[in-house]
Amino acid sequence: MTADRDPLAGLGAVLPAIAAAAPWHDRDGTVPRDSLALLHQAGFAALTVPAALGGGGAGLRLAAEAIARIGAACPATALILAMQYLKQAALARSPAWPEPLKRQLGREAVEEGALVNAIRVEPELGSPTRGGLPATTARRSAGGWVISGRKRYATGIGALRWLEVFARTEEAAPRIGSFLVPAGAPGVTVVESWNHLGLRGSGSHDLVLEAVEIPADHAIGLAPPGGATLDPVQAVWNGVLVPAVYTGIARAARDWVVQFLRSRVPSGLGAPLATLPRMQEAVGRIEALLAANARIMEALALATDAGTPPAPAEAAALQAVLVENAVRAVEGATLLAGNHAHDRAFPLERHWRDVQCARIHAPTADAAHLAAGRAALAETAA
Repeated sequence: MTADRDPLAGLGAVLPAIAAAAPWHDRDGTVPRDSLALLHQAGFAALTVPAALGGGGAGLRLAAEAIARIGAACPATALILAMQYLKQAALARSPAWPEPLKRQLGREAVEEGALVNAIRVEPELGSPTRGGLPATTARRSAGGWVISGRKRYATGIGALRWLEVFARTEEAAPRIGSFLVPAGAPGVTVVESWNHLGLRGSGSHDLVLEAVEIPADHAIGLAPPGGATLDPVQAVWNGVLVPAVYTGIARAARDWVVQFLRSRVPSGLGAPLATLPRMQEAVGRIEALLAANARIMEALALATDAGTPPAPAEAAALQAVLVENAVRAVEGATLLAGNHAHDRAFPLERHWRDVQCARIHAPTADAAHLAAGRAALAETAA
């Protein structure tokens, strides 16, 4: 990607193949390694890796547009890549990560398309955003740390090179933090448990770690429970990139239903459905939802790239708005298509299933609204 052209120009050449593969990965529940390889070859696995390491050096605005466009083609691919963009951008900002590890992960992404994801959810704990100590443990060893535990929803696990595992130390006063684990290390086992309604190609399986040994410097940001503060920049990146995946799905649903309405000519009407005012009004509602998402994501991204991110509570509340808009847009498209929306011969059925996953990402709407409400009430009281 050169500086004298659109940094996302290369996407257009690979998206048709990614879109063509998406139904097969959905049907078989397979991780889209072929699509991820295409994106690496086009330079997009390292879009948010610093330019000094050979990456794209992109900020949130470019990353969000890339994810939305990929999401329209294959949301499973987009979600895996969104996690990559989140982590690589966080690495570049973080003073807690050792510089040699930052350079290694960045250069591997550039040269080999190596992917990383944060693995946090557990069967008993659920999402760490709800509080509580992880059951996954890190025990000191002569050479570093030994990690043991079980994780859930390890998105993209079949395609990942690195796992940033959330765990607690086995110490008299436990600390919590991240432990960088090679996905292929001895003791790492994938349990193929992911069999969900939507995003079937995301490969969000269970992960079992049995006495996995890692070097001492692979422990990052260890601190007492409750001592860490939420990074407002990371909160916005999460609050924009995750909805960008589902906004991409909504764009794809909108494009399909518009073409359907233009081409569908019922014999009793003698003209395309698109000529009916009620159809035009319904499409207009979808357009409004997508336009709102585009403007909200752009505003959040530009502010964050300029160094003025909103507070985490505001970012979470807007994430809930973006998610709900995407879901409603796809639902609107399905209502217009009738039986065609339920037929697996057409992509709208898959878009509807995939967009349902939007509401389960942390922070969920209830948690986001609770935090926003508490912040507002505390401000008013003060």
